[in-house]
Amino acid sequence: MERWARELTRRLPELAPGRYEVVRPRPGLVHRAGHAWEQGVLPFIAARAGARALLCPANLAPLAFRRNVVVMHDAAVLRHPEWYSRAYAAWQARVLPALAGRALHVVTVSEFSRSELVDLLDLSPQRISVVYGGVDERFSPLADPEPARAALGLRRPYVLCVASHSSRKNLGALVPAAGALAGEGIEIAVAGGHRPQFTAETALRGLKVLGGVGDELLPGLYAGAEAFVLPSAYEGFGLPVVEAMASGLAVVAADATALPETAGGAARLVPPNASDLCDALVGLLGDPTERARLEAAGLQRARAFSWNRTARAVDRVLSDSAGRPSAWGSPPAGGPLA
Repeated sequence: MERWARELTRRLPELAPGRYEVVRPRPGLVHRAGHAWEQGVLPFIAARAGARALLCPANLAPLAFRRNVVVMHDAAVLRHPEWYSRAYAAWQARVLPALAGRALHVVTVSEFSRSELVDLLDLSPQRISVVYGGVDERFSPLADPEPARAALGLRRPYVLCVASHSSRKNLGALVPAAGALAGEGIEIAVAGGHRPQFTAETALRGLKVLGGVGDELLPGLYAGAEAFVLPSAYEGFGLPVVEAMASGLAVVAADATALPETAGGAARLVPPNASDLCDALVGLLGDPTERARLEAAGLQRARAFSWNRTARAVDRVLSDSAGRPSAWGSPPAGGPLA
Protein backbone atom coordinates (compact mmCIF):
# COMPACT_ATOMS: atom_id res chain seq x y z
CA MET A 1 0.00 0.00 0.00
CA GLU A 2 2.83 2.40 0.82
CA ARG A 3 4.30 1.95 -2.64
CA TRP A 4 0.91 2.64 -4.24
CA ALA A 5 0.63 5.85 -2.22
CA ARG A 6 4.16 6.99 -3.09
CA GLU A 7 3.87 6.23 -6.78
CA LEU A 8 0.42 7.74 -7.30
CA THR A 9 1.11 10.93 -5.33
CA ARG A 10 4.12 11.48 -7.58
CA ARG A 11 2.81 10.33 -10.94
CA LEU A 12 -0.75 11.66 -10.98
CA PRO A 13 0.32 15.32 -10.62
CA GLU A 14 2.97 14.74 -13.31
CA LEU A 15 0.35 13.19 -15.58
CA ALA A 16 -2.03 16.15 -15.26
CA PRO A 17 -0.29 19.26 -13.87
CA GLY A 18 -2.71 21.50 -11.97
CA ARG A 19 -5.37 18.82 -11.67
CA TYR A 20 -4.29 17.06 -8.49
CA GLU A 21 -3.52 18.38 -5.04
CA VAL A 22 -1.63 15.98 -2.78
CA VAL A 23 -2.60 16.06 0.89
CA ARG A 24 -0.54 14.24 3.52
CA PRO A 25 -0.73 14.06 7.33
CA ARG A 26 2.13 15.54 9.29
CA PRO A 27 5.13 13.22 9.78
CA GLY A 28 4.67 11.06 12.85
CA LEU A 29 0.91 10.69 12.47
CA VAL A 30 0.80 6.92 12.02
CA HIS A 31 -1.45 4.05 13.08
CA ARG A 32 -4.24 5.36 15.35
CA ALA A 33 -3.15 9.00 15.07
CA GLY A 34 -3.09 8.66 11.30
CA HIS A 35 -6.58 7.13 11.25
CA ALA A 36 -7.83 10.00 13.45
CA TRP A 37 -6.38 12.55 11.01
CA GLU A 38 -7.93 10.73 8.07
CA GLN A 39 -11.38 10.63 9.63
CA GLY A 40 -11.37 14.00 11.42
CA VAL A 41 -9.20 16.40 9.40
CA LEU A 42 -9.02 15.16 5.82
CA PRO A 43 -12.76 15.57 5.05
CA PHE A 44 -12.58 19.28 5.95
CA ILE A 45 -9.51 19.75 3.74
CA ALA A 46 -11.28 18.04 0.84
CA ALA A 47 -14.47 20.03 1.32
CA ARG A 48 -12.60 23.33 1.56
CA ALA A 49 -10.75 22.52 -1.67
CA GLY A 50 -14.02 21.77 -3.46
CA ALA A 51 -12.67 18.37 -4.49
CA ARG A 52 -14.84 16.51 -6.97
CA ALA A 53 -13.17 13.29 -5.88
CA LEU A 54 -10.85 12.26 -3.07
CA LEU A 55 -8.49 9.42 -3.94
CA CYS A 56 -7.49 7.35 -0.91
CA PRO A 57 -4.89 4.72 -1.95
CA ALA A 58 -4.55 2.66 1.24
CA ASN A 59 -7.82 0.81 1.95
CA LEU A 60 -9.53 3.47 4.08
CA ALA A 61 -11.09 6.89 3.50
CA PRO A 62 -12.96 9.51 5.60
CA LEU A 63 -16.53 8.46 6.31
CA ALA A 64 -17.62 12.09 6.55
CA PHE A 65 -16.69 12.82 2.91
CA ARG A 66 -19.04 11.40 0.30
CA ARG A 67 -16.92 11.71 -2.84
CA ASN A 68 -14.24 9.14 -2.13
CA VAL A 69 -12.55 6.89 -4.64
CA VAL A 70 -10.88 4.32 -2.41
CA VAL A 71 -8.27 1.73 -3.33
CA MET A 72 -9.08 -1.47 -1.42
CA HIS A 73 -6.13 -3.79 -1.92
CA ASP A 74 -7.72 -6.90 -0.46
CA ALA A 75 -10.28 -8.20 2.00
CA ALA A 76 -7.93 -10.27 4.15
CA VAL A 77 -9.09 -8.67 7.41
CA LEU A 78 -12.67 -9.69 6.63
CA ARG A 79 -11.80 -13.15 5.35
CA HIS A 80 -9.30 -13.94 8.12
CA PRO A 81 -9.78 -11.63 11.12
CA GLU A 82 -7.71 -14.03 13.24
CA TRP A 83 -4.58 -12.74 11.47
CA TYR A 84 -5.05 -9.28 13.02
CA SER A 85 -5.36 -7.73 16.45
CA ARG A 86 -8.90 -7.93 17.83
CA ALA A 87 -9.31 -4.13 17.91
CA TYR A 88 -8.07 -3.66 14.34
CA ALA A 89 -10.25 -6.45 12.94
CA ALA A 90 -13.34 -5.04 14.70
CA TRP A 91 -12.63 -1.51 13.41
CA GLN A 92 -12.15 -2.71 9.85
CA ALA A 93 -15.29 -4.88 9.95
CA ARG A 94 -17.27 -1.81 10.91
CA VAL A 95 -15.66 0.76 8.61
CA LEU A 96 -15.02 -1.12 5.34
CA PRO A 97 -18.68 -1.90 4.50
CA ALA A 98 -19.67 1.70 5.22
CA LEU A 99 -16.84 3.10 3.09
CA ALA A 100 -17.51 0.78 0.20
CA GLY A 101 -21.21 1.55 0.23
CA ARG A 102 -20.70 5.33 0.23
CA ALA A 103 -17.74 5.62 -2.15
CA LEU A 104 -18.10 7.07 -5.63
CA HIS A 105 -16.09 4.09 -6.83
CA VAL A 106 -13.78 1.38 -5.55
CA VAL A 107 -10.46 0.46 -7.15
CA THR A 108 -8.81 -2.85 -6.39
CA VAL A 109 -5.63 -4.51 -7.53
CA SER A 110 -6.64 -7.90 -9.00
CA GLU A 111 -9.60 -9.86 -10.23
CA PHE A 112 -9.19 -12.05 -7.16
CA SER A 113 -9.58 -9.04 -4.86
CA ARG A 114 -12.61 -7.85 -6.81
CA SER A 115 -14.28 -11.22 -6.26
CA GLU A 116 -13.47 -11.02 -2.54
CA LEU A 117 -14.92 -7.50 -2.22
CA VAL A 118 -18.07 -8.52 -4.09
CA ASP A 119 -18.49 -11.52 -1.80
CA LEU A 120 -17.62 -9.94 1.54
CA LEU A 121 -18.90 -6.37 1.07
CA ASP A 122 -21.91 -7.16 -1.12
CA LEU A 123 -20.72 -4.75 -3.81
CA SER A 124 -21.78 -4.84 -7.43
CA PRO A 125 -18.83 -5.76 -9.67
CA GLN A 126 -19.65 -2.69 -11.78
CA ARG A 127 -18.71 -0.46 -8.83
CA ILE A 128 -15.20 -1.91 -8.69
CA SER A 129 -12.40 -1.30 -11.20
CA VAL A 130 -9.35 -3.55 -11.31
CA VAL A 131 -6.07 -1.66 -11.77
CA TYR A 132 -2.83 -3.59 -11.46
CA GLY A 133 0.12 -2.07 -9.64
CA GLY A 134 3.39 -1.37 -11.39
CA VAL A 135 7.09 -1.91 -11.02
CA ASP A 136 9.62 0.87 -10.68
CA GLU A 137 12.29 1.17 -13.35
CA ARG A 138 14.97 0.81 -10.67
CA PHE A 139 14.17 -2.91 -10.32
CA SER A 140 16.48 -4.47 -12.89
CA PRO A 141 19.01 -7.30 -13.21
CA LEU A 142 21.61 -4.55 -13.58
CA ALA A 143 21.00 -3.03 -10.12
CA ASP A 144 24.15 -3.06 -7.98
CA PRO A 145 23.79 -5.64 -5.18
CA GLU A 146 26.91 -4.65 -3.23
CA PRO A 147 25.46 -1.78 -1.11
CA ALA A 148 22.65 -4.05 0.10
CA ARG A 149 25.02 -6.94 0.78
CA ALA A 150 27.33 -4.70 2.80
CA ALA A 151 24.58 -2.91 4.73
CA LEU A 152 22.65 -6.08 5.58
CA GLY A 153 25.54 -8.43 6.26
CA LEU A 154 24.77 -10.82 3.38
CA ARG A 155 27.97 -12.81 2.99
CA ARG A 156 26.52 -16.00 1.50
CA PRO A 157 24.30 -16.65 -1.54
CA TYR A 158 20.65 -16.13 -0.63
CA VAL A 159 17.10 -16.73 -1.75
CA LEU A 160 15.05 -13.60 -1.09
CA CYS A 161 11.58 -13.20 0.40
CA VAL A 162 10.04 -9.74 0.79
CA ALA A 163 7.15 -9.90 3.26
CA SER A 164 6.05 -8.46 6.59
CA HIS A 165 6.20 -10.65 9.68
CA SER A 166 2.52 -11.53 9.83
CA SER A 167 0.53 -14.74 9.86
CA ARG A 168 -0.85 -14.24 6.37
CA LYS A 169 2.67 -14.22 4.89
CA ASN A 170 3.23 -17.82 6.08
CA LEU A 171 6.97 -17.32 6.63
CA GLY A 172 7.22 -20.31 8.96
CA ALA A 173 6.64 -22.56 5.95
CA LEU A 174 10.11 -21.56 4.71
CA VAL A 175 11.97 -22.89 7.75
CA PRO A 176 12.45 -26.46 6.36
CA ALA A 177 13.69 -25.03 3.05
CA ALA A 178 16.17 -22.87 4.96
CA GLY A 179 17.51 -25.98 6.67
CA ALA A 180 17.81 -27.87 3.39
CA LEU A 181 19.55 -25.01 1.59
CA ALA A 182 21.95 -24.28 4.45
CA GLY A 183 23.83 -27.45 3.55
CA GLU A 184 24.42 -25.96 0.09
CA GLY A 185 25.74 -22.71 1.58
CA ILE A 186 22.56 -20.79 0.69
CA GLU A 187 20.37 -18.89 3.15
CA ILE A 188 16.83 -17.54 2.92
CA ALA A 189 16.77 -13.80 3.64
CA VAL A 190 13.49 -12.17 4.63
CA ALA A 191 13.10 -8.40 4.18
CA GLY A 192 10.15 -6.82 5.95
CA GLY A 193 9.08 -5.48 9.30
CA HIS A 194 6.18 -6.01 11.66
CA ARG A 195 3.11 -3.84 12.21
CA PRO A 196 1.19 -3.79 15.46
CA GLN A 197 -2.19 -4.56 13.86
CA PHE A 198 -0.92 -7.90 12.50
CA THR A 199 -0.50 -11.15 14.36
CA ALA A 200 3.22 -11.89 13.98
CA GLU A 201 4.86 -15.21 13.23
CA THR A 202 7.53 -16.13 15.75
CA ALA A 203 8.97 -19.56 14.84
CA LEU A 204 11.34 -18.36 12.11
CA ARG A 205 14.55 -20.03 13.24
CA GLY A 206 16.91 -20.65 10.36
CA LEU A 207 15.72 -17.70 8.28
CA LYS A 208 17.96 -14.63 7.99
CA VAL A 209 15.53 -11.97 9.16
CA LEU A 210 16.66 -8.58 7.83
CA GLY A 211 13.83 -6.44 9.20
CA GLY A 212 12.63 -3.42 7.28
CA VAL A 213 14.91 -2.56 4.36
CA GLY A 214 15.25 0.95 3.01
CA ASP A 215 13.78 1.63 -0.41
CA GLU A 216 17.19 2.66 -1.73
CA LEU A 217 18.59 -0.84 -1.03
CA LEU A 218 15.71 -2.93 -2.36
CA PRO A 219 16.63 -3.03 -6.08
CA GLY A 220 20.13 -4.29 -5.29
CA LEU A 221 18.80 -6.71 -2.69
CA TYR A 222 16.59 -8.31 -5.34
CA ALA A 223 19.28 -8.29 -8.03
CA GLY A 224 21.80 -10.04 -5.80
CA ALA A 225 19.54 -13.00 -4.94
CA GLU A 226 19.70 -16.50 -6.38
CA ALA A 227 15.91 -16.71 -6.61
CA PHE A 228 12.78 -15.31 -4.97
CA VAL A 229 10.06 -16.99 -2.90
CA LEU A 230 6.71 -15.75 -1.60
CA PRO A 231 4.84 -18.34 0.53
CA SER A 232 1.84 -16.15 1.43
CA ALA A 233 -1.46 -17.74 2.34
CA TYR A 234 -3.27 -14.60 1.16
CA GLU A 235 -2.27 -11.79 -1.22
CA GLY A 236 -4.43 -9.21 -2.91
CA PHE A 237 -1.80 -8.84 -5.63
CA GLY A 238 1.72 -9.70 -4.45
CA LEU A 239 3.80 -6.77 -5.73
CA PRO A 240 7.15 -8.30 -4.66
CA VAL A 241 6.59 -11.09 -7.21
CA VAL A 242 6.61 -8.53 -10.04
CA GLU A 243 9.58 -6.65 -8.57
CA ALA A 244 11.51 -9.93 -8.36
CA MET A 245 10.66 -10.81 -11.96
CA ALA A 246 11.78 -7.37 -13.14
CA SER A 247 15.05 -7.97 -11.28
CA GLY A 248 15.69 -11.11 -13.31
CA LEU A 249 14.89 -13.68 -10.60
CA ALA A 250 13.19 -17.03 -10.94
CA VAL A 251 10.13 -16.98 -8.65
CA VAL A 252 8.55 -19.64 -6.47
CA ALA A 253 5.16 -18.55 -5.12
CA ALA A 254 2.18 -19.99 -3.32
CA ASP A 255 -0.56 -21.29 -5.56
CA ALA A 256 -3.11 -19.28 -3.60
CA THR A 257 -5.37 -16.21 -3.80
CA ALA A 258 -4.08 -13.56 -6.27
CA LEU A 259 -0.58 -14.95 -6.80
CA PRO A 260 -1.38 -17.14 -9.84
CA GLU A 261 -3.04 -14.12 -11.49
CA THR A 262 -0.05 -11.89 -10.78
CA ALA A 263 2.53 -14.46 -11.85
CA GLY A 264 0.76 -15.03 -15.17
CA GLY A 265 2.39 -18.39 -15.79
CA ALA A 266 5.91 -17.06 -15.21
CA ALA A 267 6.54 -18.54 -11.74
CA ARG A 268 6.68 -21.99 -10.18
CA LEU A 269 3.46 -22.20 -8.17
CA VAL A 270 3.14 -24.68 -5.33
CA PRO A 271 0.72 -25.28 -2.43
CA PRO A 272 1.69 -23.00 0.50
CA ASN A 273 2.98 -25.74 2.78
CA ALA A 274 6.48 -26.40 4.05
CA SER A 275 7.10 -29.63 2.16
CA ASP A 276 6.09 -28.36 -1.28
CA LEU A 277 7.92 -25.06 -0.85
CA CYS A 278 11.08 -26.86 0.22
CA ASP A 279 10.95 -29.27 -2.73
CA ALA A 280 10.29 -26.41 -5.16
CA LEU A 281 13.20 -24.25 -3.96
CA VAL A 282 15.72 -27.06 -3.72
CA GLY A 283 14.64 -28.40 -7.12
CA LEU A 284 14.78 -24.98 -8.78
CA LEU A 285 18.24 -24.13 -7.50
CA GLY A 286 19.48 -27.52 -8.69
CA ASP A 287 18.06 -27.12 -12.20
CA PRO A 288 19.89 -24.38 -14.16
CA THR A 289 17.73 -24.90 -17.25
CA GLU A 290 14.44 -24.40 -15.42
CA ARG A 291 15.86 -21.48 -13.48
CA ALA A 292 16.92 -19.75 -16.70
CA ARG A 293 13.51 -20.41 -18.24
CA LEU A 294 11.70 -18.82 -15.30
CA GLU A 295 14.09 -15.86 -15.25
CA ALA A 296 13.32 -15.12 -18.91
CA ALA A 297 9.60 -15.67 -18.46
CA GLY A 298 9.59 -13.38 -15.43
CA LEU A 299 11.32 -10.55 -17.24
CA GLN A 300 8.74 -10.80 -20.01
CA ARG A 301 5.86 -10.86 -17.52
CA ALA A 302 7.22 -7.84 -15.61
CA ARG A 303 7.11 -5.72 -18.77
CA ALA A 304 3.30 -5.80 -18.53
CA PHE A 305 3.41 -3.67 -15.37
CA SER A 306 4.37 -0.02 -15.02
CA TRP A 307 3.40 2.68 -12.56
CA ASN A 308 2.76 5.12 -15.42
CA ARG A 309 0.17 2.69 -16.79
CA THR A 310 -1.31 2.36 -13.29
CA ALA A 311 -1.51 6.15 -12.93
CA ARG A 312 -3.26 6.56 -16.29
CA ALA A 313 -5.83 3.92 -15.36
CA VAL A 314 -6.50 5.53 -11.99
CA ASP A 315 -6.80 8.94 -13.65
CA ARG A 316 -9.49 7.54 -15.96
CA VAL A 317 -11.40 6.13 -12.97
CA LEU A 318 -11.19 9.46 -11.17
CA SER A 319 -12.26 11.37 -14.27
CA ASP A 320 -15.31 9.14 -14.71
CA SER A 321 -16.16 9.37 -11.02
CA ALA A 322 -15.78 13.14 -10.91
CA GLY A 323 -17.72 13.66 -14.14
CA ARG A 324 -14.92 15.38 -15.99
CA PRO A 325 -12.54 14.74 -18.93
CA SER A 326 -9.51 12.51 -18.48
CA ALA A 327 -5.96 13.88 -18.18
CA TRP A 328 -5.84 14.57 -21.93
CA GLY A 329 -8.85 16.88 -21.76
CA SER A 330 -9.08 20.43 -20.46
CA PRO A 331 -9.61 20.25 -16.65
CA PRO A 332 -12.23 22.50 -15.09
CA ALA A 333 -11.69 24.04 -11.64
CA GLY A 334 -12.03 21.89 -8.57
CA GLY A 335 -10.19 18.68 -9.37
CA PRO A 336 -9.47 15.49 -7.47
CA LEU A 337 -7.29 15.28 -4.39
CA ALA A 338 -4.77 12.45 -4.18
